[in-house]
Amino acid sequence: MGLWGFISWVFLLLLAVAVISFLLYCGYIHYIHMKYDHIPGPPRDSFLFGHSPTILKIMRSDGLVYDLFMDWVLKYGPVVRINGFHKVTLLVVSPDAVKEFLMVPKYKKAWFYERLSKIFGIRFMGKGLVTDRDNDHWHKQRRIMDPAFSRTYLIGLMEPFNEKAENLMEMLTRKADGKCHVGMHSLMSRVTLDVISKVAFGMELNSLEDDQTPFPRAISLAMRAMVEMRNPLLQYSLEKRAFVKDVKKSILLLRKTGRECIERRKKAIEDGEEIPVDILTQIVKGAALEEDCDMEDLLDNFVTFFIAGQETTANQLSFAVLELARNPEILEKAQAEVDEVIGDRRDIEYEDLGKLQYLSQVLKETLRLYSTAPGTTRALEEEMIIEGVRIPPDTTVMFNSYIMQRMEQFFPDPLVFNPDRFHPDAPKPYFSYFPFSLGPRSCIGQVFAQMEAKVVMAKFLQRFDFQLVEGQSFKILDTGTLRPMGGVICRLRQRTNSGKTKI
Repeated sequence: MGLWGFISWVFLLLLAVAVISFLLYCGYIHYIHMKYDHIPGPPRDSFLFGHSPTILKIMRSDGLVYDLFMDWVLKYGPVVRINGFHKVTLLVVSPDAVKEFLMVPKYKKAWFYERLSKIFGIRFMGKGLVTDRDNDHWHKQRRIMDPAFSRTYLIGLMEPFNEKAENLMEMLTRKADGKCHVGMHSLMSRVTLDVISKVAFGMELNSLEDDQTPFPRAISLAMRAMVEMRNPLLQYSLEKRAFVKDVKKSILLLRKTGRECIERRKKAIEDGEEIPVDILTQIVKGAALEEDCDMEDLLDNFVTFFIAGQETTANQLSFAVLELARNPEILEKAQAEVDEVIGDRRDIEYEDLGKLQYLSQVLKETLRLYSTAPGTTRALEEEMIIEGVRIPPDTTVMFNSYIMQRMEQFFPDPLVFNPDRFHPDAPKPYFSYFPFSLGPRSCIGQVFAQMEAKVVMAKFLQRFDFQLVEGQSFKILDTGTLRPMGGVICRLRQRTNSGKTKI
């Protein structure tokens, strides 16, 4: 056999292997279809790709895929089958199922969270609190972190909360001439980044004064990659090569910054310096309690808390401004409460927060209509009946707060912004409101986030009247969390101590 004959033989062998592998894969997909096709769902776009082409088309046009899922729920019922290649995810909008899966600790997070462990081959959240699927290991981490979110520690955060919020108010004052167009989402993102960096990690980023620093951009790119990863072929796309490269650099920057912070804090502890009982300290102390915990494990939680602790609060604040500007009677009521509780005081005390009841309702209603972190998944290992539908074992079940919190059967007139839904005397939603998830794996930082949001929003309402610029977009952009696509562009005017607008 000559050289060319040998090459031809090898080529034919490889071709045969490829064809056989493809046929076996098609057979597996057919098996998956047989396993799940009794469950309601829209027609697949194709045998191989399932519903992926439709979903990816919406993503490429910056549409919100959850609106599509909402349409599917309304058409096909509370359990909807979603096919993607050889994987099937079941979207479930049943309060009883939410109660079962989120409140009972035996259900592990589903495979999706492993995709956030690495992005494009670079370690991202690793085995941090959000992505850790091992409940026992997660529980150890959670127990280590709990002191950083105790009431005693949170009360001590009021000073930096006030300081960073005041920096924002000073910047807004310079822009409050009634003419200047102010991008509220950008500024809210920068102030929440300054807050989390200061109170959690002892870092002074001062991004309010310098928004060109690479760290905020690194966070935004990493968040965007979390969405783009829904396309499994993205990292092989020539068109997206530059984006993938930038994301990798961004993640390496986040972890490099974390490494420097952790090493400085370790040295401070070794030198006997006085250190704060913050998230960073708890991360470092946690290393001493885990025999197999290395630096990469510590960096997982550094990245996790930065991503989870900054973006979602900024988005909530921005959506709150958006809705208050659209609803002047609600704005007036919220400002009246702030005037009564805070007056013209510069600093807000911890005791004030409990008195700002209506503002709490505004913030809760904001999260109902705009669930900034809208989804979570659980792995179902055994067969179960949900809403009359037989669910096979080894199935991924997805719960979506954005969808459930916008459904008429759970919230009358769901698209109307109505803070009175959360009045203390109003009936409590039955497992249909979960912007921070529910149960043992609910967000550890939710009290932290709502304290921060209330301080920033109370100061903003105390100081300013505001209107949306004409032509404002009200679309929602999915960047891993949900944010206002239009940036919430406003014109501001200062208020006087009496609550009247300065002219």
